[in-house]
Amino acid sequence: MVRSDVRARDSLRAATAQVDAVIHCVQFPNHPVEAPRRGFTYLEIDARGTRAIVEAAKENHVQRFVYLSGAGAGQGRAEPWFVAKDLAEQAVRESGMEYVILRPSWIYGPGDRSLNRFVNFARWLPFVPVIGNGKNRVQPIWVSDVARIAVEALTRAQATNRVFELGGPEMLSMDDILRTMLRVMGRGARARFLIHQPAWLVKAAVAPLTFLPTPPMSPQAIDFIVGEAPVDSRDALATFGGSFSTLEEGLKTYLAPKAGS
Repeated sequence: MVRSDVRARDSLRAATAQVDAVIHCVQFPNHPVEAPRRGFTYLEIDARGTRAIVEAAKENHVQRFVYLSGAGAGQGRAEPWFVAKDLAEQAVRESGMEYVILRPSWIYGPGDRSLNRFVNFARWLPFVPVIGNGKNRVQPIWVSDVARIAVEALTRAQATNRVFELGGPEMLSMDDILRTMLRVMGRGARARFLIHQPAWLVKAAVAPLTFLPTPPMSPQAIDFIVGEAPVDSRDALATFGGSFSTLEEGLKTYLAPKAGS
């Protein structure tokens, strides 16, 4: 184990020394809420951080670089997270190393910091709050499926210098995702109590929080949460084989009530 930080170039040189291949997946704490005063921004971590580790890998003669980007990248979209991902992908492509770029949709699994927020709401509240109208569509993908592809990308020759989108087999609205989560948890009755809050109202309410050194929420993060970025996984499945789990199949591996509980 080598402790490293994409903002500390010396640590990146140490982390990539005597390494044949890199799987790079980085994000700042409390994502998607930026904290500019602490340097936790998409530009600093996603874009500049990725370029820094690419340069360190090149110095250490790393042969192959697998980068986990994000759904919606590569389209020239103006949102800060897409701008940063596009810059990061550019650094990877121009590195001269063999590369594989993966663009996963919303990744979920044990300990994640997104869907598990709703799991906690469902456990402790008689309702589940939802930002927006709940109709924004997502293709949630089970973390083990993403991990399998990332590992296989290290050695799969036909994946070299290609970009793959990764998403679950279902295009689901946010409401559909939460109803599935509640059903798997054995709390299906609460699916009737999805309380929607207008995005504009939530953005107005959290705007003053941006003056804090580490804001817990921001209007920009609300835009990230309610955004859509459809993906097409056919190339990934054709290249790497196998299949991707449905949301219910993935959730049952860690959320389904245990016998006797």
